[in-house]
Amino acid sequence: MTDTSTPPTSRRSVLAAAGAVSLAAALTACGDSDDGSGHGGDTGSGGQSAPEQSAPAGNGDGDGGGRELARASEIPEGGGVVFKEQKVVVTQPSAGRYEAFSAVCTHQGCLVSSVADGAIVCGCHNSRFDIADGSVRGGPATQPLPRTDVTVEGGSVRLA
Repeated sequence: MTDTSTPPTSRRSVLAAAGAVSLAAALTACGDSDDGSGHGGDTGSGGQSAPEQSAPAGNGDGDGGGRELARASEIPEGGGVVFKEQKVVVTQPSAGRYEAFSAVCTHQGCLVSSVADGAIVCGCHNSRFDIADGSVRGGPATQPLPRTDVTVEGGSVRLA
């Protein structure tokens, strides 16, 4: 009589399956930690958070032209605010000086999660970036956050 059962699993098949499972687990761990709410993100110094509703679009008539992210007064001095929906982080390293950077971490592409102790922090792997220039303060990231253009006019921080 002939055996019609499933043939034995080869060592190569087992190793390939284990590798696929490991890759899937690694990709899941490095995934975006965004909660999907589309709301503004966490802050650090000052304990302020981004507005809960989407900011209105700019009208383009000399007021910076871009979409309003926040009132300048909502960006804490020595800290910043992460705007998850727009994938941008705005900081105020010193009084009246505003900087903006991509909120996408240069390590694995997670969105940064907060601004604390003078650093923009990625919650996925704890990369830290300087609030003044986006440079790496602690890895595993090795590349700085890219700058994003914003304007501050009439007390409003807008995407340029």
